[in-house]
Amino acid sequence: MGLHGLLAGHPGPDSEPAMNSAIMTRETQKTTVNTINVSSVDESAKKILDAGGKILTPKTPIPRVGYFSYCADTEENIFGIMENDPKAS
Repeated sequence: MGLHGLLAGHPGPDSEPAMNSAIMTRETQKTTVNTINVSSVDESAKKILDAGGKILTPKTPIPRVGYFSYCADTEENIFGIMENDPKAS
C-alpha cells in the first residue's frame, strides 16, 4: 500500500504515454469509475450531451498524456473519457 491508502499501477515505462491507475480509499466516489479511451474528448462530450448525458468536469489536460473528463449517462452512472495526446499541457 502506498501513501494514505493509495495503491498505484503503472502500465509501462515512464517514457511512454499511458494512463496510470490507482486504487484509493473511498472519500467521495462510492463506486468504480470506468474510463474509456476516445479519439476526441470534445467530440465525445457533444455526443454524450446529445444523448441526454451530462459532462461533470470540463476537459482537463494531463501534461504529456492527454485530456480527461468525467461524465454521467442518463441513469447517473459516472464514467470518464480520455483522449491520448502527448502534446497536452
